[in-house]
This record gives sequence, C-alpha cells and structure tokens, in this order.
Amino acid sequence: MRHRTAGRELSRTSAHRLALRRNLAQSLIEHETISTTIQKAKEVKPFVEKLITLAKRGTLADRRRAISMLTDRNIVAFEDGEPVVKGTVIRKLFSELGGRYKDRTGGYTRIIRLSLRRLGDNGQLVLLQLLGEDEPLKKTKKTSGKKRARRKSGRAATATTQQEPKVDQAAPEAAEAGAEPQAKASETSTESDAGAAEQPK
Repeated sequence: MRHRTAGRELSRTSAHRLALRRNLAQSLIEHETISTTIQKAKEVKPFVEKLITLAKRGTLADRRRAISMLTDRNIVAFEDGEPVVKGTVIRKLFSELGGRYKDRTGGYTRIIRLSLRRLGDNGQLVLLQLLGEDEPLKKTKKTSGKKRARRKSGRAATATTQQEPKVDQAAPEAAEAGAEPQAKASETSTESDAGAAEQPK
C-alpha cells in the first residue's frame, strides 16, 4: 500500500528523481520550452510554478530559497564557436520571469500534447512551456449574475403560477354564481313557454 505517498516515482531513486526535477526546471527556465514525457512534465510543472512565485516576491530570502531548491547554473550561448556565459538561471528567474508574471496569480506554464511518440518505449511526448508576455489573462466567468437572474426569474415564475390557481378558483365560483341566475331565468322562460303552449286558443 502507498498510503501518504505523494508524487510519482518515475522508476528512480529519490536522489535521481530530485536531480531530474532540478535539471528539467533549469532547462525550462533557460529555454522556456522543453520536450519531455507527460509524467515528467506533470511532476515538474508545480515545482517550476512555486519557483516563479518566489521570483515574483523577489526578496533576498526568496532568492536564497530558490537557490537551495534549484541550484544555480550558467546559461551558456555559443558565439562564433566559442561558449559565452549569458547569465545564470536564478538571475533570469528573478530578473525576467518574476516581472513577466507580476500581474498573473498563477498558471505560468502549460502542457501541449504532441502526436509524436518516443522511440524505444513509445512514451507520450509533450511540450512544457512558459507562457509568453503577450498571453492574455483568463477572463473570469460571470456565472453568478446569470445564476441570480435565473433564480429570480424562476422565483417570479413560481410566484405567478402559485397566484394563477387562486384566480382560477375564484373564477369558477363567480362563474357558478353567475350561471345560477341564468339557469333560473332559462327555467322560468321554458315554464312560461310551456304555459303559453297549454293555454287553449
């Protein structure tokens, strides 16, 4: 039984799993898009989002905590065949990504499933991406107003249906009351007609 056991083992030891998560997170911060399997992407996504939340606050304590969680490595680019250090992962995390997602409350990454399969074990491949600067915020759904309007209209409809039977009940009584004099009048008219017919000529 695996009671109180969170996360995915990924067929690795705990140290190997920790190193894998750190390496994937560093690569995602450096390149902003990586291709991996669906299980690894789902495991790395919340870890990266927690790091971005630390970067949004941007204090010295948050920077030290991010270094302890992620470790720091250089971002190296090749220019004219020579490796050139462009900065570090932590510096990019706090200087660029923290400011990019300042107005966003969460959801800094996304997973896009690919139609490709990995050679060897036929694993499902996905793209794990950081959202760009021009990505719009999700619009909040205004379902509460619609629900309230529906409730109000429903209550009004039930109120009218409850009042209608009362009117209908009063109408038959009035109709019966009005029908009795008409019936009596018709009876008297028929009697008078019959009496007139009986009188000799």
